[in-house]
Amino acid sequence: MTHNFIRYGVKDIAIAENRTLVAKVFEALDETKPQSLRYLVLELDNGEFIHLVGFDKDSSALTGLEAFKAFGADHAERRSTPLARSQAKIIGDYHMLTDGGEILPA
Repeated sequence: MTHNFIRYGVKDIAIAENRTLVAKVFEALDETKPQSLRYLVLELDNGEFIHLVGFDKDSSALTGLEAFKAFGADHAERRSTPLARSQAKIIGDYHMLTDGGEILPA
């Protein structure tokens, strides 16, 4: 599984909007239930958001969602910092992404 780590800051005025758009992505994921995708979003106290995306072959199960397209539509205008993206390897996990060493079902 490929994992991407994405981090960016959001303007104070746009934090609630960003949070709402992220929630809509999770609603769409709950409806479509893609098995080849893992997705986690964190919001930090300083207005930064962190996304951890895991996928098998490609990320289209996420990026193809209408809710994700809406999230990305004016993303640059909401950001207060540039988007930083890098591939990541999970080297440890204690019941955050797995349950007792087993990958949690989507």
